[in-house]
Amino acid sequence: MKISEIFNLEKSQRELDFIDIDIDNDLPLFVDPYFLSHRKDPWSVSAHRTIQSFFHHVIDLLEAGFQKEARVLFENLSEPNETCLGVSSDRPRGRGVGSDEAAKIFDNLMNSKAIESGLIGHFEDFVLFVDGVGKDKISDLTTNLIREHLIEYTQAQCRLHGIELTKDVPSGFYWDDTELRWSSRLTEMLVIKDRKILLVPKGAVTFSYYYAPDKYCQHFVLNFLQHEHVRLNSSLVRMKKQKKGPDLILPPFKKTLIKLEDPFRKEYLRDFTMKHPLVFNEFRQQAKDKMQPLTNEQLDGEIDINDFVDYLIDRLTNIKTGAGKQATKYHRHIVGIMEFLLYPNLTRPVVEDDIHDGRKRLDISFDNSATQGFFHQLHDIKKIPSQYVVVECKNYSSEVANPELDQLSGRFSPNRGMFGIITCRAIDNLELFLKRCNDTYRDSRGVIIPIVDEDIVTLLTALKDNGRNVVEDFLFERLRKVIMS
Repeated sequence: MKISEIFNLEKSQRELDFIDIDIDNDLPLFVDPYFLSHRKDPWSVSAHRTIQSFFHHVIDLLEAGFQKEARVLFENLSEPNETCLGVSSDRPRGRGVGSDEAAKIFDNLMNSKAIESGLIGHFEDFVLFVDGVGKDKISDLTTNLIREHLIEYTQAQCRLHGIELTKDVPSGFYWDDTELRWSSRLTEMLVIKDRKILLVPKGAVTFSYYYAPDKYCQHFVLNFLQHEHVRLNSSLVRMKKQKKGPDLILPPFKKTLIKLEDPFRKEYLRDFTMKHPLVFNEFRQQAKDKMQPLTNEQLDGEIDINDFVDYLIDRLTNIKTGAGKQATKYHRHIVGIMEFLLYPNLTRPVVEDDIHDGRKRLDISFDNSATQGFFHQLHDIKKIPSQYVVVECKNYSSEVANPELDQLSGRFSPNRGMFGIITCRAIDNLELFLKRCNDTYRDSRGVIIPIVDEDIVTLLTALKDNGRNVVEDFLFERLRKVIMS
């Protein structure tokens, strides 16, 4: 059963920030350290910092001659089963890293001379140049290192969705990038049928690695070799006669080069990269450009979008105004709608963060993960701090007014962000409310845009006609009205 089914969340994958795993079967998704390294949201940046901390500490130990101490660090890179991600065909037990295999990986690393030669500069390079490391193993290694980040993410998601956690559970080992050692502790964890479960952000996983040795070899190494054979006019080039003009010189077939060179061997890739580092740099850059978060359609393609939109609208309109259970229903439904409309630009929703030592609370805060579009332009072009985006949900039967604006703007800061969204059921005089938002903006107290039920219904309905851009257009137009009112 999936997490959403076990806890009766009444949400599809499109409304959830985490991968809705089936706890009885591994899902063929992988945590990719290279992908994490290029994401700009706070969670990914922190997780990647932990990964690099481990990698650089290993290098420091090896350069100082402490090979035994470096080897010991690999002992805790065992196979994680808590995420239910990977390539197992039966119950999650993985085909990743066991303790013996971790030791073998270290031996392969040392035998490769990849570190002492300077070939490996990042943790994700293991998958390219170290024998015995594939996408499943690098995913397992990464999961071990960032286990604490995944625990904290799981705790936040469980609180968001009202899922009970079990207290005083051994965390398992994670890399402490402050103490530079493996640590563990007793903490709250999601436990199902006596099994610890870790939830993973859907924006941090991939189906397959582009940053992989086969991609590097097939599209860069072999292309380079073909060009070299043409440049040198080797015996492997092919000639094509033309009716007019000189014969065409064609590169050798890739299958010919593969048979001759066997270039998919990691030993070959190591030697090639040492001789031709610019080719490797080009591969790294192209891998960065090609990697994107998985879309909702890739993760949950079987859902009929029209039926799904109708369900979201029907559920929203049937929630009554007021406090208590109705407010909770509205709050959680808005989180799901925001997740659907704004992923992958906004990720990792956290419910009611404490700030100022608990003196103030936020309804929901999202990480700003955008690399383009509205939420990217907020900070990159309009210079509005927005590393986090605050969403206040007001299930009032009465009008929201200045007190609600003051409440939200009072929670802004340059470090947390100066942009927020206030959602409510209706606003009788929207133009007046936008002018109040403009007053807040002109007083340098941040930018707040209102979104009401009617707006949400309009946006959702437009998605039936593949109107994905309508969300961006709406946000840009609403922001313009706030700033220019």
